[in-house]
Amino acid sequence: MLSLFPQLLFLSPLSATLLRITAACLFLFLTYFYFNKRKELGRIEFMFASNGVWIPLVLTFFTALTSAGLLLGAYTQLAAILGALFALKSIVWKRHYSAVFPFSRVTMTLVLVICISLIFTGAGAFAVDWPL
Repeated sequence: MLSLFPQLLFLSPLSATLLRITAACLFLFLTYFYFNKRKELGRIEFMFASNGVWIPLVLTFFTALTSAGLLLGAYTQLAAILGALFALKSIVWKRHYSAVFPFSRVTMTLVLVICISLIFTGAGAFAVDWPL
């Protein structure tokens, strides 16, 4: 297929890098959000677990782990799987627990697509991902 700007095709590995950094920034914000609102979020009654400060701390841990993996490019596919599962959970549970999920469903759908893309395409440039 012919490209309109064939001179720019050498930058194609950077596209996955930009997607990876975008998703990492979103998960970094979620880490910051869960850590700062842990007392308020700990008072919410959840369907499968009661309430408690441990729930926002677990959310903080997993979003920090996901954002670190995506930002550093280490174990990107594992971090992208965690991010996709979190985005899917956010899309499903946004209606019932809107205080826990600050982003809209459309935003989390885009993050889900980005994470699925990273699972299949890899980490891109400037990553320390090793093939297994």
